Parts: sequence; structure tokens; C-alpha cells
Amino acid sequence: MDAVRARKYSRRDVLKASSGLLAGAVFAQPLKAAAPAATPVTAAMIDAARKESKVSFYTALELTTSERLARAFEAKYPGIAVRVERSGAERNFQRIGQEQGSGIRAVDVVCSTDPAHFIDWKRNDWVAAFVPEDVAKHFPPEHVDPDGMHAVLCAWLEAIGYNTNLVARADAPRSYADLLDAKWRGKLVKAHPSYSGAILTTTFLLARDLGWSYFEKLAQQKVMQVQSAAEPPKKIMVGERAIMADGNDYNLVLFKDQGRPVESVYPAEGSPLITVPSGVFKSAPNPNAARLLQSFLFSAEAQQIFVDDFAHHSFHALVKEKPGRTPLSAVKLLKADPVAVLAQTEDIKARYARIFGV
Repeated sequence: MDAVRARKYSRRDVLKASSGLLAGAVFAQPLKAAAPAATPVTAAMIDAARKESKVSFYTALELTTSERLARAFEAKYPGIAVRVERSGAERNFQRIGQEQGSGIRAVDVVCSTDPAHFIDWKRNDWVAAFVPEDVAKHFPPEHVDPDGMHAVLCAWLEAIGYNTNLVARADAPRSYADLLDAKWRGKLVKAHPSYSGAILTTTFLLARDLGWSYFEKLAQQKVMQVQSAAEPPKKIMVGERAIMADGNDYNLVLFKDQGRPVESVYPAEGSPLITVPSGVFKSAPNPNAARLLQSFLFSAEAQQIFVDDFAHHSFHALVKEKPGRTPLSAVKLLKADPVAVLAQTEDIKARYARIFGV
């Protein structure tokens, strides 16, 4: 975990630099403004975007997902190149804060697996009010910022998983509590909240519902620690570890579709729901291309790609779930309050690092 230790700036550093907020202070309410009218994609928007010829997409989605969406956009709108800037959500947050603080205007569109980031960006007045037509027509209000600054691009669940060649179905853990059984010592893998926004949210939820004592006990299990929430499914798929204590469920779904020896478990205590908001930055160097890309990402065409190709969940009313996959309605969901996550982030990271020694 040298990469985790090597971080030069924490979220608290960025917050101090960009917002002037003291650590542990009570956060102000988000900015309030009249929500803009929905903006349809027009010939004028497309022409203006083509004149800019490029757009930068800062994303915490996996690289294969981000590149697939970028290529689909480029095929639909020839002459506009998408530069994909992919990293963990927490790293992207640090980078954007540093760029904005230095007067570097590089990000056009950004999506994050940590919704708390948009609270900070909105308070700093960095995000533009822009509502794609599909968002206004086909997305439920609870997944759309009331001021039109962002909307939920996709979602998935964090889950437990296991390698079916190494763990019999009858013996597999069914809850987070089951992971503390001595028989799993040295057989677990999990991701790190200092890198992954999804795991930061997951850590917040489990600490809230199970207490930090759960993590203290889990740390005694000789857990393999990785960075991204996408890594644990890969570790159990190849048999490097038998069980993942957390990780993205969609990887397991895709691996299982390919005939790989993995199985998902949605824990009895509940599964963390990870929502991925996306927005356009006010300082976007390519504002027309940014709005066109944001509109495309929320279109039924792109949303169906999330579902069909990557086993994500979409909140677009016209998008169909793939048969045989577990719908969100069938799972007990754990939902986080982004304001609370933002307030506790640095404490969560520090406490987690102390407990696991990474």
C-alpha cells in the first residue's frame, strides 16, 4: 500500500485550500438556485461542440467502462474526441481541487463514486447548472440535484463474494459477521477507502451500522488489502483469495456470466448502495462539448450500455434491466448521507489506516 501512504494531499488539505473550511467545522448548506430548464440536444449544440473538437472526462468508473462510453460518444458525434482521465474517486477529488486552486481549467465533465465530492464542488461554485433533457423526463427526482448541478449516472452495490472452487455454497458467508469466523483467516481480500470512493462510502456505512469494533475484529483476519473496489472480485476470480469482504458486485456478475467460478452474496445486514453522480464544471474549457457529453451519458442509449455491458443499475425509466440479474428492489439497501460522509472522511481514512496498518 505504498501508493496509499504516498498521498501528498488529503481531502482535508483540499477543503482548506479551496473552501476555507476548518476540519471538523459544521458545513454550510449547499448553494440554492433556481433549477434550470431542461436542455435538449440541438444541431446548434452539436455544431458548437464540434468546433471545440474535444472534451475531457474525469471519471472514477472503471477504465473499460469509461472508454466504452467515450468511443460510443465519438461514434455518435464524429469530430469530437473524448480524453478519459480515470483514477480512483478520492484521487480525482484531490487532483481537481489542486487544479482549481492553481487556476488550471482542465475538467469538462466529472463523475465520482463518492457523492460527497459534489457537495464540496457545489459549495465552491465549481459546477454548472445543466439538466439534460433525458434527466428531466426520465429520472426520478431523488436522483437529480434540485439545483440542476448533477444527477446520478449509474449505481451498483458493494457485496461479499467468493470463489466457488475454494468455498462450498453451504459454507459461504452470508453476512458481514460471518467474515469474522476464524476459518476465513488469511483468506479475505478487501479494498481501501483512501483510494476508492465506493469503499469510503461502504466503510462509512458499516462503521455507522456495525461499529468500528467490526473493523477491529476484521483486521485480525490477515486481510489482503488492495486499492480499487474493482480489485477484490479479480483476486477471488483467479483464486488468489477465497472471499472478498467488499468489492463491486457488477464484476462478479460479469465474471459469472463468463463462466468464472465466483458468486455474489448480498449480506444480511444490507448492501451499500453506490451512486455515481455526474456534472459539468463551470470552468470547462470545452463547455459545449461538455454539455453534449453529459447529455449523451444520460441518454437511454448510454444508460443501456451501463446495464447490458457492465451490469450497473440505471435510474432511466426507459432502460430495461437484463433478465436474470438481481434488481435493486430485491436487496436490502444501505444508503449513505453524503453530507455526513464529507464531514467524516478524513477521520474514516485515518481510523481505518490505524486499524489495518495500511
